[in-house]
Formats: sequence, C-alpha cells, structure tokens
Amino acid sequence: MSLIIYAIPVFFALIFLELWFDHKRRNVTYSFNDAINSLNLGVMSQVTGIAYKTVQFSFYLLVFQYLAPLSLGVDSPWMWLFAFVAYDFCYYWYHRMSHEINVLWASHLVHHQSEEYNLTTALRQTSGSFFAFVFYLPLALIGIEPYVLLTVASLNLIYQFWVHTRHIDRMPRWYEALFVTPSNHRVHHAQNPIYINKNHGGVFIIWDRLFGTFQAELREEPVIFGVTKPLASWNPLWANIEMYWSLTRDAWCTRRWQDKLGIWFRPTGWRPVDARQRFPSKAKDPYQQVKFDTPLTGRQKAYAFFQHLTLVAIALYFLLTSASLSTVGIFTGSGIIIFCLFCLGYYQEQRRHYVWLEGFKNVLLAVTAVWVLPFASQVYALLWLLLASTLLLRGMQQRQAQCAGTTQPE
Repeated sequence: MSLIIYAIPVFFALIFLELWFDHKRRNVTYSFNDAINSLNLGVMSQVTGIAYKTVQFSFYLLVFQYLAPLSLGVDSPWMWLFAFVAYDFCYYWYHRMSHEINVLWASHLVHHQSEEYNLTTALRQTSGSFFAFVFYLPLALIGIEPYVLLTVASLNLIYQFWVHTRHIDRMPRWYEALFVTPSNHRVHHAQNPIYINKNHGGVFIIWDRLFGTFQAELREEPVIFGVTKPLASWNPLWANIEMYWSLTRDAWCTRRWQDKLGIWFRPTGWRPVDARQRFPSKAKDPYQQVKFDTPLTGRQKAYAFFQHLTLVAIALYFLLTSASLSTVGIFTGSGIIIFCLFCLGYYQEQRRHYVWLEGFKNVLLAVTAVWVLPFASQVYALLWLLLASTLLLRGMQQRQAQCAGTTQPE
C-alpha cells in the first residue's frame, strides 16, 4: 500500500493551515474552483492509478526477478539512502523528458494547468502517466527491491508536497543549493519564458545544477503560474485528455506519414506545418494572463465543497478496500468515481442542464451505497441524498435570484 494514502490527512491539515496563513496575511493564493479542481484531479489520479500502476509495477518486478544480477536487500540504511537518491536521479530525467517530449508532456501537463500555486496544486496529478515506469527500470537492474522502490517513490512524492506554496520565500543558502525548495519549484511552475523547462528535481536540485536546467527565482521577474495555452475548464476528464486530443487531431490531419508518427516524440510544442495552418495555436502571452473562473454563489460553493468531501471519502474507502475487490469491482468503482468527478466539474462550470446531471449522480451514489453498504448505513445514504438534493436546489434558487437581481441573503 502506498504511503501517499496515509499522508492524505496530513496534506489536508496543511492545506487548511495555508488557508489560515492566507487569511492572516491577507494574501490570495487560493481560488475556490481552482482548488477544488486540483483536489478532484488528485482523487482521480489515485483512483485510476490502481489499474495502470499495477501493470507498471509488474514490469519492474519481472525485470528485477529475471534480469537483476543481485539484490541489494532491505536491511542496510545505506541501501535505503542510495535507493532514495537513485530514485530521485531517475525522477529528474523522467520529469525533464516530460517537459521536452510531446507524448510525455501530454500526461504531465495536468500538473501545470493550474493558474494558482498552493498546496492543492501539489495534489493535482495526472491520471495517465503510462510511460513513467521505463525511467525506473534501471533501478531494478541494479538490484533495488520492489518494496524499496514503492517506499522511496512515496517518500519522494510526499517531500514534493510542501514546496508548492507561496508563503515560504528563500531557505538558507546551503539548503537552496542541495534541495528543491518552494522558491526554485515556483520557477518550475512558471510560464515566463525565462523560467520554462527549469528545475526538474523532485527532492534534490543538484541534478538541475549539474545538467544545466537550474534557474533561480528572480525578484525582478515575478512568477506567472500556469501554461501558455490555458485549460479554461474545471472538467477533470478534459484536463487529462486535452493534449492527447490535440496530438491525435494533428496526427490525423497532417499529410506526411513521418509527421503522423513523429509528432508524438518531437520536442514539446512541435506541430506539423499543415496542422498549424489548419488549427492555429491558442497560446497566449503570459504577461497578459486573465485567470479562468466561473462565478458561484455562496450556496453553490457550499454544495460543491460538500460533494468534494463526499467523493474524497468514497475514494478513500475505495482505495483502502481495493485489494479485496475483483477486477470488475475495481473498474466499476473507478468508473463511478470518475463519472462523479466529471459531474462536479460540470457543475462548477455551470453548464447547461447541470441540475439534472447532478440529480442523476446523487441518485446513483445513493443507490450504490444502499447496494454495497450494510443495512445500518443505508439510512445514512438516504439522508445524504436528501441533504445533497436540498443543497443543490437551494443553490439553484440563489443563482436564479441573483440573475433576477434579488439575491437572497446567505
């Protein structure tokens, strides 16, 4: 079991602490819709990861069992330290290539789509990192046990959580020289030309210093977060497939077979000439950034937050019980959660007929709970459905009153 699952309560506690700092310092580093969307993408990543990460880990296990000349064991503290550093070295190259090759960027792009920068951004992860395992196979060849790999991978990701904040400025010089810090990771999330494709390390910044991809955060160049082609959506499914869709469209419409195949492995941003002419790029000047958002009333935000907490609870239950589920159960559960996340994003965008879609989703969740949970919990499922429906209708009424110019009091 990944350590990430057990770290989730700590993550949320730190997010609430950061929100308190926002309030105390009168900073605005959070946007409601953006934060919920980032958290939803994190939930979706954990749920979908059950299937494809199992397949990836199986490849690692096969290489370790049949190709590794020896095992480094699990007892030596020095072995654990070596594995931790070696994993981060492999992570650096995977992360760097994810910014330099189209097909890898299509997956990693999700983590950079947010136009804010806070601890929820750290949890904004892709649901389709299909090629990552290739970069870690050398660790199997040198004898790092699969159990050790899973542990150091979790610790690596947990470390990266805290650096996604604007509330910490510069660390001591010696620490900035060796480790990834909030300052140099803010650079990594910037769309300013001087900062693009810099600072790829996960824990250690020394790899960037050694291989020429380091850039310090400059006082005279404030960071502008996000990507040059904004997502402009709260749909977690679209966030994950947007770039794949663009690459597939360009590969389909371009005439040269070399380009149809080569576009996937060309440098990030490369497109065939005829595809660029037919579908001009929508990239925008980062210095003219207008952040995407959808206005929600207070009651609508309360409903969205209530639904988000519900889906977090369902996802945690699903993750903790997944080992006892059949393959059909895993795919069914994943599908229901992904559908619910899609519905919540649809609601945040206030798309047409969102009330009917939310109503259907709420009934689906209640029916599933009645079917899966023991009898004593079924009453709670029906009470949840009643509460969710009430909040949904109250939010709709407030929106209608607001549009009519007679907003009801909170």
